[in-house]
Amino acid sequence: MDSRFSAFDKRLLNDFQRGVPIVARPFRAIARRLDGCETTVIDRLKELRAEGIVSRFGGTCRPNVVGASTLAAVAASVWELDRIAQIINAEPGVNHAYLRENKWNIWFVATGPDRAFVDAALDNISRKAGLRVLDLRLVRPFNIDLGFDLTGPSHCSATPEPVASPRPGAVDRQLMQEMSDGLPLVQRPFHALGPRSNIPEHTAIAHTKNLVAAGLISRFGVIVRHRPLGWRANAMVVWQVPEARVAQVGPKLARLLGVTLCYQRRPEPDVWPYTLYCMIHARSREDASEVLTRARALPELSNVAHEVLFSSHCYKQTGALITRPEAVA
Repeated sequence: MDSRFSAFDKRLLNDFQRGVPIVARPFRAIARRLDGCETTVIDRLKELRAEGIVSRFGGTCRPNVVGASTLAAVAASVWELDRIAQIINAEPGVNHAYLRENKWNIWFVATGPDRAFVDAALDNISRKAGLRVLDLRLVRPFNIDLGFDLTGPSHCSATPEPVASPRPGAVDRQLMQEMSDGLPLVQRPFHALGPRSNIPEHTAIAHTKNLVAAGLISRFGVIVRHRPLGWRANAMVVWQVPEARVAQVGPKLARLLGVTLCYQRRPEPDVWPYTLYCMIHARSREDASEVLTRARALPELSNVAHEVLFSSHCYKQTGALITRPEAVA
């Protein structure tokens, strides 16, 4: 990390991206481990959020367990990029949108409370943009918990299957939306949810613990933005692995140092035959290329057709939409 950050900042940003205690005063728990004070932690998180370093303090929710999501793409003409991006960004539920180096050049994630909501969003975008929208649905995650080790190369660990648990209820859905939006940066963030969500503090804490234990909230802590922290050479690599072999290849690719996300998606064979995806977040193209070279060297990926799509611009990056917009409001 660069000289903009103090030793306190580095630990705050690096050590608390996951595993923060789910208690009434989580920032006090962080402060104790940093030998600091609760107010300093809260104030610094507010400053880092205002600077665009921190996205939020909250959680990342496992996709398609509560609500629905998909990765989508359009092939926009160069002279229409801004117009098409505005259409995509304006659609409720679109929470990530990037320009990538490919014929299919604007990639985005559409989320919502159910599949019908996501389908309607894709239909709206297709109709307003006048373009086909690729709908590349998640089949199997090998790792979807994007965290960054700020002291060295990023590495992902396997994403466990969610623990069998009762179907999440209304309180769980609302809490997952709050986690996706970000908890208030105050001494008692769960208590502060009460006036806007009507969830008592003790209930919010108990349900959040259950959601984390069940794997429905995959990570609870400080959610950082990778680009401002120096990870600017980001590539999505797509591999044309036969669907019968993806379950064998995916875990090996996910364990490769430098691979930060890895998952299987449904192909669209006529235009997009790729089944296995991974993300490489690196500080330079040279570093990303080294990771890609190691991936290509895996025996299971030798001579497998693939494409490398570097990101060149971020249009949007927010949390997922889990409850209906009127419920959020």
